[in-house]
Amino acid sequence: MKYFTFLSLILLAIPSQGQEKKDAVLPAEIQIKTALLAAPDDKKEGAKVYGYDTHGNFVTLRNGTNDYICIGDNPKNDGISVACYPDKLEAFMARGRELSAAGEKGQERQEIRDKEIESGKIKMPKEGMLLVYYGKQEGYNPATGELADGKFRYVIYTPNATTESTGLPDKPYAPGMPWLMDPGTPRAHIMITPK
Repeated sequence: MKYFTFLSLILLAIPSQGQEKKDAVLPAEIQIKTALLAAPDDKKEGAKVYGYDTHGNFVTLRNGTNDYICIGDNPKNDGISVACYPDKLEAFMARGRELSAAGEKGQERQEIRDKEIESGKIKMPKEGMLLVYYGKQEGYNPATGELADGKFRYVIYTPNATTESTGLPDKPYAPGMPWLMDPGTPRAHIMITPK
């Protein structure tokens, strides 16, 4: 019995194969492969990719040759979430990252960006789409960068749009339906989360 108990404790102490600590920073090539899961097929090859270095710093993993930017999964967050967007949204996105790094969160961060868009400090395009690909940690293979059962969410920025100007509600009334988030603000956007 003592041998069985000892063996059980040893087996519990050994992590199962393929299971990695979530906050471990993956090799750049795996981060790039995972980030590109969110990119349209015709943008994958030349997209710029941001991710994390071995110290957890946000860095450029690959320079781009087209107009797309992809963001790798943050190893500090639960689950897997990567995103891509056209470079015309980069000023808005980069400022959001700067404010988050400075400790600004939620509504305060949004209000700062709104003021900066209104003043012209941040150039916000008339429209632009963010593609998010996400899923559960259990479905992710850190050796290959593949995500089983991943799902898309689409965010279409349309500054200052309102429910009246778009005909969209300000919350979804059915699974998968488009709706307008932050209506009437410089960061107004259409949310689409397919079923």
